[in-house]
Amino acid sequence: MIYVALLLVCPVMLLPAQERGGMLAARMSLEEVIDSARTRSVSALAAKASFVSSYWAFRSYKASRLPSLNFYGNLASFDRSLRLLQNYETGEMVYTGNYNMQNKVGLSIKQNITFTGGSLSLYSDLSRIDQFGSNAHKTYYAQPITLYYEQPLLAYNRFKWDRKISPKEYEKAKRTYLEAMEAVTIRAVKYYFDLMKAKLNHEKAVTNYSNTRQMCSVAAERMSLGSVTRDEYLQLELRMLNDSISINESAIRVKEAQMTLNSLLGYGEGLEIEPEVTGELPDIWMDYDVVMSKALENSSFLLDNEIRVLNAESAIAQAKANRGASVSLSARFGLSNSNGHFRETYTGLLDQEVVGITFSVPIFDWGLGKGRVKNAKAKAAVVKAEVAQAEQDYRRSVYTAVGQFNNQRQQCMVSARASRIAQERYSLMMEKFRSGRASVTDLNTAQNENDSAVSRYVTDLSNFWNYYYTLRQLTLYDFIRNADIDVDFLELIR
Repeated sequence: MIYVALLLVCPVMLLPAQERGGMLAARMSLEEVIDSARTRSVSALAAKASFVSSYWAFRSYKASRLPSLNFYGNLASFDRSLRLLQNYETGEMVYTGNYNMQNKVGLSIKQNITFTGGSLSLYSDLSRIDQFGSNAHKTYYAQPITLYYEQPLLAYNRFKWDRKISPKEYEKAKRTYLEAMEAVTIRAVKYYFDLMKAKLNHEKAVTNYSNTRQMCSVAAERMSLGSVTRDEYLQLELRMLNDSISINESAIRVKEAQMTLNSLLGYGEGLEIEPEVTGELPDIWMDYDVVMSKALENSSFLLDNEIRVLNAESAIAQAKANRGASVSLSARFGLSNSNGHFRETYTGLLDQEVVGITFSVPIFDWGLGKGRVKNAKAKAAVVKAEVAQAEQDYRRSVYTAVGQFNNQRQQCMVSARASRIAQERYSLMMEKFRSGRASVTDLNTAQNENDSAVSRYVTDLSNFWNYYYTLRQLTLYDFIRNADIDVDFLELIR
């Protein structure tokens, strides 16, 4: 009987798939199912895609802090048209013919200044205008080197806030990926034990039907001798009919559980997985302080809270900057010249200096700017309160998870012992019934207790591994190997 094999779960090697009723049957351990789910499942692929997206967003942020080199231009811009112009002496509006072609090429380097929020550019370009018609000629305009700086004053410094937030968001993305993979593991554990329970229930139904059928034959003989009443015989017969119904119902649940697990692992319906139930549970005792420390150190929870607070503070800074005066300083220094001959364009270069300040000062905005600042501050206060509440809830959830896990191993040991006792008692009760020393009620009670004990044991096994991997997800720490969970993130993006 299958109950004899019910020990504690540990990983085993995958046996070669075998043909069974037109399907491939493969025995898989819990560890192998987890590895397959983390490699093949759609959820695992989605987690990877999400991380890759975050990685390139972080790369874009890093690129924004580095100099950018650009080649620009405007080639073969031909214009033959009438333009409406005003005579500056008479004020008369007249249409004047325009017949020319313009070309321009240039090279520029731009660097954003994180500390100030400004931008510094260095560029060099050359323009040529070809005028056609009766007064045909060409003109070159060169700017061999020009330095341009633009600095917003009293403005929101996006670069400074990006420097604070973007690295944290990338680190959060890495931890979120690890947590998503642990979530895939938890799903795999659930589906694995769902299939195990379904198969055990089906085998119980088959075994119970066979045993009850034998007991019915015994009851029929004893009824002829008067030691079993008609009522007791009918109880057994009804039990046998119910067991036959359970065989069909449990077979359907086995198929549903198998399809659910296969879907997670990315296998087709043609593979029948046989769960392994052998070995011992790891001897681990969780200390709340250690687990809580690892959770705050490794998980995305604390980072997420920090990012939420920083975003709220950034919104306040932006609202304050947009409320008052807007001032911007721009300065351009360089050399330039214009000539009809290309070579002469780069001789006798003239200095050019252009400096200016633009500003905008709101005189009266009906309290619009003040309202935006108040709104941003109110939202920030809510965020900080939510963060404080979330940390309390998080600590409570970790405490609960630790308590559940520590109790569950002992519970598994108790339920394993109870399963063996219930099975032995059921076997003894059948022998007693055959010899006339037990009633039908005693037999039914023993069978119910045996069925309940087996189901409870598998449920306790499922809960043990669910609690363990939940703690792994909360802490991103492998308590069996005593090491932080980590992956090669560079390998993920290749």
